[in-house]
Amino acid sequence: MGSGQVTEQLDWNGKRVTVAGLGVSGIPAARVLHGLGALVTVVNDGDDERSRAQAAELEADGITVRLGDGATLPSGTELIVTTPGWRPDKPLFTAAAEAGVEIWGDVELAWRLRGPGAAPWLAVTGTNGKTTTVRMLASILEAAGLRTAAVGNIGVSLLDAVLGEEPYDVLAVELSSYQLHWAPSVRVHSGAVLNLAPDHLDWHGSMEAYAADKGRIYEGNQVACVYNVADRATEDLVREADVEEGCRAIGFTLGTPGPSELGVVEDILVDRAFVGNRQKNAQELAEVSDVQPPAPHNIANALAAAALARAFGVDAKAVRDGLKAFRPDPHRIELVEEVQGIAYVDDSKATNTHAAEASLAAYDPIVWIAGGLAKGAAFDELVQKSAKRLRGAVLIGADRALIREALARHAPEVPVVDLDRTDTGAMSEAVREATRLAHAGDTVLLAPACASMDMFTNYNKRGEAFADAVRALAATGDA
Repeated sequence: MGSGQVTEQLDWNGKRVTVAGLGVSGIPAARVLHGLGALVTVVNDGDDERSRAQAAELEADGITVRLGDGATLPSGTELIVTTPGWRPDKPLFTAAAEAGVEIWGDVELAWRLRGPGAAPWLAVTGTNGKTTTVRMLASILEAAGLRTAAVGNIGVSLLDAVLGEEPYDVLAVELSSYQLHWAPSVRVHSGAVLNLAPDHLDWHGSMEAYAADKGRIYEGNQVACVYNVADRATEDLVREADVEEGCRAIGFTLGTPGPSELGVVEDILVDRAFVGNRQKNAQELAEVSDVQPPAPHNIANALAAAALARAFGVDAKAVRDGLKAFRPDPHRIELVEEVQGIAYVDDSKATNTHAAEASLAAYDPIVWIAGGLAKGAAFDELVQKSAKRLRGAVLIGADRALIREALARHAPEVPVVDLDRTDTGAMSEAVREATRLAHAGDTVLLAPACASMDMFTNYNKRGEAFADAVRALAATGDA
């Protein structure tokens, strides 16, 4: 089934380590390093009430915390461990580079702390679909009888996974571009880049830098570099990667697969990569209907997960059983209700144009609820590709005018409702207006193509507001 590479164990006793940032990865990293005997200083830009409470807990354990100054390199620092969100151009990192101090992320730290016999990593990155694919992969691995967990950017903490007393057989690891940027020595068993679209460019500085960080997932792969046949940029990253001898490029496609690819033939997911005589043979893995929901981009996620599992030696039955058992997280193309022949689908997780495009491609005709914080995105290409599917559009949020203007340019015949309100009743009105535009057989789709923080705490709260509004509508029978 493959083996994990174990890095040389370091002596942490007395090593002066600066942890950059409090939060979900900074605090566990500080505690782990302190427990290993390192002299830990945590630096944090913020000095608010929450930060002070977190600092007090760490200081009670004997960890030094410096609030309100994340820019100055503490004297004697031998290593920085950063939380993923800190941008590479931070003054602290400039000072570290000038002093010759290494910078690791939490993923790099977890990789370095793995012990002998550590579980191999099957890793997934991409602009969209990472969490779903990693959870599908974990479901398949569990169906194969393997002890595993979905870790990294989701689920179990990577540090907890590598340091836990119960060893895993293999880990399904979600890695963001931020995490990969700060993980120079990670070398996974097999890795996948699902897709590439402009995102987080303010952090990375350019699309080229963003893609390069995603491509780090392929460095040193042992068995398979999994790429998206429909997204040439992902295959280009495989070509550029320095991998172990014998490692193969494995494509996944929604079309008929060629040799060394997984794909779809007559509603069957098939493998022409991990079979004998792949020029002539194919292995049936599952039916399209085994994947829920069977939207095109979700089938692509399933094929990528299957490719990684097959690279690890998992049999076809476990792929089918794992996909059948999997259910996506809430707010990911989730059917909320069907009311008087109209389906209401919550894809609040579609927070960028690439994700929204995949969601819109899954339904026809659609009344589209969209809008929020655009994060610098443009909507012309999205509207052009989706215009023929649109029955109508209801726009909400701070940057809705950008979508309205794109609709006016590329879909002028589509009726648009522009809601100029941000109070708690805005989503209920959006659902009512969408219902007014919809006909029986249509889908009312929340796929905002924008972030949520102008009106909601996060995309989960936005999705919950949509679902609540739909259920209230169903209860009154007003659809």
